[in-house]
Amino acid sequence: MKFIPQLGIIPFNFDVLASYLTNYKSPRQKIIELEKQGTIIRLKRGLYVVSPSISNRELSIELIANHLYGPSYVSMESALRFYGLIPERVFNTASMTLKRSKTFQNQFGRFDFISCPSDYYSIGISQLIQKDYAFLIASPEKALCDQIVYTPKLQLRSVKSLQTYLEEDIRFDMDEFYKMDVSVFEKCLVVSRKKTEITNIIKLLRK
Repeated sequence: MKFIPQLGIIPFNFDVLASYLTNYKSPRQKIIELEKQGTIIRLKRGLYVVSPSISNRELSIELIANHLYGPSYVSMESALRFYGLIPERVFNTASMTLKRSKTFQNQFGRFDFISCPSDYYSIGISQLIQKDYAFLIASPEKALCDQIVYTPKLQLRSVKSLQTYLEEDIRFDMDEFYKMDVSVFEKCLVVSRKKTEITNIIKLLRK
């Protein structure tokens, strides 16, 4: 099984793994054995990743999220925490998707995928390139926009209520907030719901 560590930390599907196991009478049974041994970890049906104990590398939750359900990009509190813009630990990984909303649960936690329209989806996506892999994540501006637009029952109808939400509810790094690119919010304003809230973000940035 020398090939397994070479798969690195990028998730792979059943067919990729089976292609390495053609010498076995039942590649499917061998894959079940590898999973039971803890050599590979199942992320969902037909999707796996090499165990960190075998690859000797830390897994990327953001990369896993991208592969679990796509097209998608990591966003909302998950992205804000990734950038260090909010201090609280996030216990689920939130992503935006062009598909219908869906949730997955595996040993790495809960992954929530929230559906949004294509004209809104395409704004403010960043591809972060690491050593030998890349993943899609919202820019800080888009992550904040997604957080406010797609958090159920969140209404910030005034600039003051928005400021309170940022400073007290999610404890946003306000020094970084005032450095944000207003053009991303302006693009979101044209195509998204919660226009009042996005307008208030723009007003607060321009204060």
